[in-house]
Amino acid sequence: MFPDPDFAQDAETMCDEPVTDLVARARNGDKQAWDALVERYAPLIWSICRRHQLGATDADDVSQNVWLRLVDQLDRVRDPAALPGWLATTTRRECCRVVRTVRGSRPVAYVLDVENLPDELARTADQEVLEAERQAALRQAFGALDPFSRQLVALLIQDPPVPYGEISARLGIAVGSIGPSRGRCLEKLRRHPAIAALINAECRDLGDVRRCA
Repeated sequence: MFPDPDFAQDAETMCDEPVTDLVARARNGDKQAWDALVERYAPLIWSICRRHQLGATDADDVSQNVWLRLVDQLDRVRDPAALPGWLATTTRRECCRVVRTVRGSRPVAYVLDVENLPDELARTADQEVLEAERQAALRQAFGALDPFSRQLVALLIQDPPVPYGEISARLGIAVGSIGPSRGRCLEKLRRHPAIAALINAECRDLGDVRRCA
């Protein structure tokens, strides 16, 4: 999976920090840490909004409400590592509120805690959090590539595929060099600290670090 071709360069060191450190800094009024949290988890919020088939305006409202609720709750977050799950759960509730409002039903008060989510919903939340982490890592790694590599990757992931001849003409490189250049780009992405950390974390979850050696 790759980020969208038009992603801006955003591979700042702050974004590589553990969420626990970012939360601690944000609590102390560090704007860069807050911006890094938003950058990292905005895709998670938007993916949940899309799953609920919200329009752009409603999705914007949901996103704003979720971040406002986090601002209000940030000092009371007992386990910063659980923040992605909190964001997923809060976003899902906000989406349900919007859907109920559109349907003319009376909104239901928030009554669930993350710990009390049914197993199926908990698994869905975990998958959404993991997907957001992957997208954030890809954004960071993609942004860290040099301009030529970003252009090449962007062309290679177009749908429908761009013919190698056209890529050669656009970038001014030989057709035979596209494959090796692609391999070097993929290696750079894999070795980026954000991607490497994600791979290592998933390997630990599987209980078999050797699988990713």
